[in-house]
Amino acid sequence: MPRRFNKQKKLHVKKGDEVKILAGKDIGETGRVLMVYPDKERVLVEGINMKTHHDKPSQENQQGGRLKREGSVHISNVQVIDPTTKEPTRIGRKRIEEDGGGRWVRYAKASGEILDK
Repeated sequence: MPRRFNKQKKLHVKKGDEVKILAGKDIGETGRVLMVYPDKERVLVEGINMKTHHDKPSQENQQGGRLKREGSVHISNVQVIDPTTKEPTRIGRKRIEEDGGGRWVRYAKASGEILDK
């Protein structure tokens, strides 16, 4: 059944997660997620996929010049690192019951550790 109300895609990564790169020129490296783009299914990872950006001179940057910035990576090319084992793991979702209701949380399938606090 298609989603009718909240049509935003549910992704396995969130801002602040530690991830490992599975494909591309930075394969095997790890970094922290800086930003997630759900509509494009891409993530910005700190220090990964560095691109050269040419800046014009401005008030803040009088000199201008070439700057290195992170480029986005497709979400299928990253895997979340399990906080207990420090190894990449698949992510699952489960509902936990709390006072007066429940909520959905992400958990590491390898160890069962809950990632969302």
